[in-house]
Amino acid sequence: MGFIMDGLDAEEYDRTYSDRDLVRRILDYFTPYSLRMVLVSVLICLNSLMQIALPLLTSRAVDSITGDLSLESVAPLLVGFLSASVLSWLFNFFRQRTTATIVASVVFQLREDAFAAVMARDMSFYDEYPSGSIVSRVTSDTHEFSKTVTLCLDLMSQVLVVVFMTGVLFFINVRLAWITLAITPFVVATALSFRHIARNVTTQVRRVMAEVNTMVQETVAGIAVAKNFRQERSIYDTFTTVNRRSYDLTLRQGIVFASIFPALFMISGLATAVLLYFGGDSVVVGQLTHGEWFLFITSIELFWFATTSISSFWSQFQLGMSAAERVFALVDAEPRVTQVDSVAVERLEGHIRFDNVDFQYSEQERVLHRFNLELKAGETVAVVGHTGAGKSSLGRLVARFYEFQGGRIEVDGRDIRAYDLSSYHRQLGIVSQTPFLFSGTVRDNIKYGMPDATDKEADLAAHVVGEGFWIRALPDGLDTDVGEMGNRLSLGQRQLVALARLIMQSPSMIILDEATASVDPLTESQIQDGLDFVLKDRTAIVIAHRLSTIQAADRIIVMRQGEIIEEGNHEALMARGGHYAELYATYFRHHALDYEPV
Repeated sequence: MGFIMDGLDAEEYDRTYSDRDLVRRILDYFTPYSLRMVLVSVLICLNSLMQIALPLLTSRAVDSITGDLSLESVAPLLVGFLSASVLSWLFNFFRQRTTATIVASVVFQLREDAFAAVMARDMSFYDEYPSGSIVSRVTSDTHEFSKTVTLCLDLMSQVLVVVFMTGVLFFINVRLAWITLAITPFVVATALSFRHIARNVTTQVRRVMAEVNTMVQETVAGIAVAKNFRQERSIYDTFTTVNRRSYDLTLRQGIVFASIFPALFMISGLATAVLLYFGGDSVVVGQLTHGEWFLFITSIELFWFATTSISSFWSQFQLGMSAAERVFALVDAEPRVTQVDSVAVERLEGHIRFDNVDFQYSEQERVLHRFNLELKAGETVAVVGHTGAGKSSLGRLVARFYEFQGGRIEVDGRDIRAYDLSSYHRQLGIVSQTPFLFSGTVRDNIKYGMPDATDKEADLAAHVVGEGFWIRALPDGLDTDVGEMGNRLSLGQRQLVALARLIMQSPSMIILDEATASVDPLTESQIQDGLDFVLKDRTAIVIAHRLSTIQAADRIIVMRQGEIIEEGNHEALMARGGHYAELYATYFRHHALDYEPV
């Protein structure tokens, strides 16, 4: 019975854990709640005893009815019924409440670990794997795991019922008890036969749900582009295909789990029929009283219900095991960016040196080969070249977003891999081509990364950029809500906010990837003023698109296919008439003319 479908392959970092390893890993999360687990166990025992007490009292009542019926004989039974029912409800209530607390705490910790793993993954991880799949593991899979934890605790209750009921059955009639136990392995074997099928189809369901999440997330994020190109119908058709796969697998999962209990109930029903025959015969010959016979039938029902629940547990448990496996695979994913030491960073001068560096994003995509470059402390180096020349890779390597495969990168004479990444990143300021803003106000985004900063400090940083004139264009000044990903601000305004955020951080090194989109002359001037302030006395690698930034740089390097082919200032490179002059003629010159006053 095959359930593997095209397009549902495991991620490269997925792992296959044995049930034993998964259970051990799960139990580690319960260790801090050992005392509460003991309390739950006690409550489960007490509740199970109350469940057994009810049929015992019923049996006594049946025997009383067949004998002398009097108030004196019935009253204790009624009190016993009422007491057992109330105590059963109380024990179950406190058990459920304590269980809910434990489950919530365990899932809370698991989700935190999963999210911490997401934060720890390097940029290459996000280049390779869709964000929707990652989100699905942190949210949907941890939620599915919570239901399995509850199932495990319910299992404990059913195990105790089976143990107690086995004792009751032997107490009533040894021969019937042995017949019952002889039939039980067939019930268990039937349930376990579904185990591997359930695990397989459940894993596929989790994967296709991650694919659905990815599709929805990508569509929402790019809805403006989709509408601009009138691709709503095409996207809908693609989603329908993915959703159909989800429907088919979910239906198959439902069929698998719907087949388990009918099979178990059929076998237990046949077993009960056999026991009815032998038990009825025992009543006829006087080996059992009517009350004992009623007690046996009632006990058999409880016994079979608990046994089938336990037997089907492994098939249902695969839902949580599959979810836990996906979460633990995310947590255990090996980082590609690794540090050899954790030297704390106070303040860096910013002397950067690339020494015979080899770097590739994949085996088919080599970017740098034996690359050498040195930046003096406080120097601004503009990097230019056609798309794919390797410009952005320099900044990404200095930022430790990616691991290089050969050579050495040094900052202030020390291997970049020896620094504590957290303190190192505080000395590094980065502005990407399309600055990302988080939901909140402009002021919140300026203070991002510096949560202890005051509003006054944020205001001062904002006014440094373009002398603060850009703030007047905001409806509520620095209290303006930027919207999701900053979509309520123009690209130029987002760049200004990003520069103010950089000023607030005051790093010693800067990686700046200028935006290629055109902005109006006033915003261009304000951005340049902000850049002049930010780059002053700081080491900077600028992937430059604006001629004004290039001309202001201390040095310009021209790259092609991962190599430096020219180096110098604007005038010297233009005089050489090489690749830089060609870039100037085809791009930078026209870009500069766009902003010449009319």
